[in-house]
Amino acid sequence: MLILQEMFILKMEEEMIMLIDEKNYVDKAEKVIYKLSHIQKTRNGKRLVDKAGNPVYEDMITTSKIRNLLAMAADIYNLALDCKDDKLPDELSSKIDYMRIRFVYESGREVKVKDLVEAAEILGILKQINGSKKNYILFYHYMEALVAFKRFYNKNDD
Repeated sequence: MLILQEMFILKMEEEMIMLIDEKNYVDKAEKVIYKLSHIQKTRNGKRLVDKAGNPVYEDMITTSKIRNLLAMAADIYNLALDCKDDKLPDELSSKIDYMRIRFVYESGREVKVKDLVEAAEILGILKQINGSKKNYILFYHYMEALVAFKRFYNKNDD
């Protein structure tokens, strides 16, 4: 019975739909950042507004923090570009796994990072790279899009 369950889980993972692809990663990044940048502050269940009556929004992850996450991915990206095959070497796959751990750690340290990692489904996307150079490059471009839209929607932070 246990073997059948394990086979079912493996089959489900094989058939899993990619969270991002070449056609949707930019729009997905924009939606994530727009959503996170438009969470209205509340107090005692009431939405807060400023003196002019405009909504007051929650602070979100800073541009420098999201750029730090991108920097973690940049080193692997540069190494991946040098690979001739689409299959990444085990060394790079291990670095990607370690980066996933670092994203989890940073999420545990700061709630705003966790909000981004969850809303952007970064951990799931990292799992779906599965040793593919093409998938890693797509992930890196998705991270760049998140940084770009963060900067676009929140011009006034660091």
